[in-house]
Amino acid sequence: MQKTWRPDPATDPVQACPIAPVVDVVFSRWTTPILWVLHEFGTQRFVELERRLDRITPKVLTQRLRQLERDGLVERRYHPEVPPRVEYEITDLGRSLAPVFATLGEWSAAHLPEVEQARAAYTGPLPR
Repeated sequence: MQKTWRPDPATDPVQACPIAPVVDVVFSRWTTPILWVLHEFGTQRFVELERRLDRITPKVLTQRLRQLERDGLVERRYHPEVPPRVEYEITDLGRSLAPVFATLGEWSAAHLPEVEQARAAYTGPLPR
């Protein structure tokens, strides 16, 4: 009987840290702000998302929305009107991340000043 190859837990990040795949899905660049906007403001059209996330390019917004739709966190609804209308809404699965984001927000409020102090101590004062 042939043995199946399994990753070494000592070198495979997924085996070493079981939340790594979730972090990749949820905390990739722009994913969290998109989910936050949809959670806070409800259903949004593409142009509304662009306005609320003013530094994101249309190309990146499209890519992220497709990934979020693929992962089941966002639902895309197409309305065959003239002109066509497309809306995006956070799904129940996406909404289930709200407690995670709330906890991270609390941690940030409590500890971000410490992180900033540690960074300043590490790099020294910024030149003027």
